[in-house]
Amino acid sequence: MTTFLKKLREKQGISQDFLAKRIGVSRPTYVQIEAGKRKLLVEEAQTFAKFFGLSLDDFLAGKENLEPKVKLAKTIKKVKPKPEMRISVPQERIEKFKEVLLYILERIGARSNVGEAVICKLMYFIDFDYYEKFEEQLIGAKYIKNHFGPTPVAFTKIVKQMEKDGDLGAIVNKYFQHDQKKYLPFRNADLSSFTAREKDFIDWEIERFKDFNATRIKEYSHKDVPWIGTDNLKVIDYEAVFSRTDEFSVRQY
Repeated sequence: MTTFLKKLREKQGISQDFLAKRIGVSRPTYVQIEAGKRKLLVEEAQTFAKFFGLSLDDFLAGKENLEPKVKLAKTIKKVKPKPEMRISVPQERIEKFKEVLLYILERIGARSNVGEAVICKLMYFIDFDYYEKFEEQLIGAKYIKNHFGPTPVAFTKIVKQMEKDGDLGAIVNKYFQHDQKKYLPFRNADLSSFTAREKDFIDWEIERFKDFNATRIKEYSHKDVPWIGTDNLKVIDYEAVFSRTDEFSVRQY
């Protein structure tokens, strides 16, 4: 199991010092754990399993998640009726943005398929799906349409500030033959910034998309009506969610 831990760490390009901090021990103590000279406590094993996106049983057994192959259903356009009045102007909340990002990184950021591209699209679906279902904004970020799919306008600026503040760090590694930018959380998300409904919804979205890689989630987002109906490099209108096809709609009409 200690060999497996080392394999996971090196595969993700993570330092021993970083993982030592995750379980609250010194680097020399972590080195002993990785070398099999110091037993891993149950609580520590649970922390590592969660960090690497594995169940405790799989982590202890040295089993990695395999990416399932899923065929996407064909889109059939069917317009939904539009409610009479809503406030659709994005009300971006920077602090909420930060906590959602950190929570995503805690939950699935260490998975080999989850890099910056997946995270950006996941945040888009969290924001737009929540707005469709509840007619309220969760983060309320602005997203533009580009070749790579919906992209949060302020993502780069916010992430740089979070790096400066010590909230997260960025690394670049290889995912198959491509460079992949990943982020490591240096603190836990403040869950008090979410309502119970928001957290449940974020958890649901994470489960939906945790196995998507960058190409798959990009192609999937390109079939969503809000993206289709927006000019290139223009801000995507939240109101477009009420014209979604059945494949993408998260609301019972």
